[in-house]
Amino acid sequence: MTDKKKKFVSPYAHSAPKGSEGWKELYPYFLVFQEQLKEQEEEKFFFCDSQHWPNVFKPFDAMTVEFAVKCLSQYNSRHYVIPPANGVDFKIHNGYCYMSPVAVDPELIEGRVPEFMERAGYYFQNWNELLDNWHKKVKRVIDDMEAIHFEPLPDRVDLQWIKDGVGLDPTFQLINNYNKLISLCYETWQYHFEFLNLGYAAYLDFFGFCKEVFPGIPDLSVAKMVQGIDVDLFRPDDELKKLAKLAVTLNLTDCFDKKDVQEALHCISLAENGGEWLQAWEKAKHPWFNYTSGNGFYSSDKYWIEHLDIPYGYLKNYVEKLQRGEEIDRPTEALEAERDRITTEYAASLDEEARAIFEGKLGLARVVFPYVENHNFYIEHWAMGVFWRKTRELSRMLKEQGFWHQESDMYYFRREEILQVLFDYGNSWAVGVPSVGPAVLQDEINRRKKIVDALATAPPQPAFNNPPKVVTEPFTIMLWGITTEAVESWLGGDEKSGHMKGMAASPGLVEGYARIINDASELDQLQQGEILVTRVTAPSWAPVFNKIVATVTDIGGMMSHAAIVCREYGLPAVTGTGSASTQIKTGMKIRVDGGKGTVEILEELVEA
Repeated sequence: MTDKKKKFVSPYAHSAPKGSEGWKELYPYFLVFQEQLKEQEEEKFFFCDSQHWPNVFKPFDAMTVEFAVKCLSQYNSRHYVIPPANGVDFKIHNGYCYMSPVAVDPELIEGRVPEFMERAGYYFQNWNELLDNWHKKVKRVIDDMEAIHFEPLPDRVDLQWIKDGVGLDPTFQLINNYNKLISLCYETWQYHFEFLNLGYAAYLDFFGFCKEVFPGIPDLSVAKMVQGIDVDLFRPDDELKKLAKLAVTLNLTDCFDKKDVQEALHCISLAENGGEWLQAWEKAKHPWFNYTSGNGFYSSDKYWIEHLDIPYGYLKNYVEKLQRGEEIDRPTEALEAERDRITTEYAASLDEEARAIFEGKLGLARVVFPYVENHNFYIEHWAMGVFWRKTRELSRMLKEQGFWHQESDMYYFRREEILQVLFDYGNSWAVGVPSVGPAVLQDEINRRKKIVDALATAPPQPAFNNPPKVVTEPFTIMLWGITTEAVESWLGGDEKSGHMKGMAASPGLVEGYARIINDASELDQLQQGEILVTRVTAPSWAPVFNKIVATVTDIGGMMSHAAIVCREYGLPAVTGTGSASTQIKTGMKIRVDGGKGTVEILEELVEA
């Protein structure tokens, strides 16, 4: 149990880095800690959600946490009435996102069960039909965003508009398109959580049942019973592997000696069998290259479809591995065999009645669990990729009108502030006077850039305020890996130097040299056989898993993306260590035990 004398600093006592004065002005008033609410807010335990938002927010980008967590919460509390979990309170402090799950009064949990069973039960009973409809809705949102375009205002309203009596002008369409784009982004996040919380709920129900009927069963053994899944999130990586194999079959491997993707594609186009490969390349691009090297939550994320050098780098690595006779496919058969072995052994220990319940809960978990990863491709990757592309189109147009100097400058404004810019632009067009923005906005952009850059110089605090004596809220444990032990570790409860404890997320014992990765842009530094150590991985980092031998993260539970992907790729993983990425340095030799959830530094770096 956590020492009562130990607690985390209050956000009200946690100062911002030098140079970031005035940072609260960058974000909506309800997303920052307010002095008038100090007493109430200090009663809550907040932890940093660096799993989803590891970087400081630019003002526009903060919209993603605003939409995402609000929608997550409504499905818990207002749609399905999940018995043990309400919504998640959230704040931005010093540019980072902090979460505070809102628990349900234990006395009210039982009373919520019948309502949950009716509402969630309908989805579980009609899962495939409702999911088919979900795909149609998400694709419609993507198509609607693709149809939006932002063009400069014309010198005159089109004459045909006069003859047709339209009675509107292009500024109305411009502003309406912007509002529609923001609304479609919000709609996207509504759909994101329509099935996700139920996917977690079904797994947690199965998990809780296993803990009850199999005393002492490891969390990892429960997770293994749903492994070996075939999900769309892995398709981009699988498509690259297929292209690599095709390149070997068609004798095109010499072209992959080229460092530049365009040079390689030109080389392939001149080859005898190049046409067949290029056709496969184009087919793979749509939709599977609508995939980001980040996680889709930031305007700075790079998407494969716009940065072909990213998938080409992975593809080049796969071709080289195949030439060396190495295996590049996921160990799906072995995972399925292990899944079936464990399931059979545990089921055999149950009587007939309990086995029937076990098989029912497991069957449901396996049906719904793929969505836990699949939604990532369709929402964070594909839909958000289109959204960010359209916002860049708008920013470029306004840049050309002189409102700012760089395409990325627009993101230093909150979303509602962009409406003011559009009205400024439309007003000057209508009145016939220069826009005000070009004269004043760049100075404000430069001021905000300095604030954001200053905030990024300080890592986030792991948590704020008094920790709970015991962490019991299931989503907090399974998704974020926030356990009683983790909180104790953050408070310095584990004083043993060089030893870290986290979640036993994916089995296996390896020793190797660490590579600290703080951002997706650093992934090309990974060397064959290294151990990836990071604050958090993104699902899209899967292609680098053919290089590494294990993964260690600061945050994340058994159902975090890092844990799931590592299990599917057969890699040892320890998640939720709290501070591995700061305790461990690149080049240190470490031991990772994914079965026990431990990380040990074996060799310190020798100072030169």
